[in-house]
Amino acid sequence: MMTARNLSIEHPSTQQVWTWLADVPDPEIPVISLVDLGIIRDVAWEDEALVVTVTPTYSGCPATTVINIDIERALNERGIGKVKLKRQLSPAWTTDWISQEGREKLMAYGIAPPIDGTAADGVLMKRIDRLSGRSNLSIACPRCGSANTEKISQFGSTPCKASYRCTDCLEPFDYFKCI
Repeated sequence: MMTARNLSIEHPSTQQVWTWLADVPDPEIPVISLVDLGIIRDVAWEDEALVVTVTPTYSGCPATTVINIDIERALNERGIGKVKLKRQLSPAWTTDWISQEGREKLMAYGIAPPIDGTAADGVLMKRIDRLSGRSNLSIACPRCGSANTEKISQFGSTPCKASYRCTDCLEPFDYFKCI
């Protein structure tokens, strides 16, 4: 006679779970997945629960609750009954964690992706110069590719983006700020 102790429940592999999570869009920028954004840090089984470690883009991100609900819903729909969401704030998320595919998706969507080397990459003086305004970044327009752009506002449609305008095609666009 089989008892509950004798039953072995097979879990989907963590690789399969990563594939599923790669289909969960960011609620603020639906063209990019949570995996491409780099906020899913780990996936692991602990007994019968799937633990998903998430690092928000910043601690006050207003989309965090929606992101957690979307992760849980996506995994429940694929038969994962028990999901634990673990919030990890250290190390802090950085735009360096956005995948190359995610950067390309942002550009195609009309959002200039963060420029490589401008996030917290260990080059302290360059970061200080950039943040103090002593260094001018050349942000390419995602519509026409021109580098003739200007910052309109440090704050864009979401707190993680700044508003820019192309002085050639005159189109406004968001720039995904480096964090």
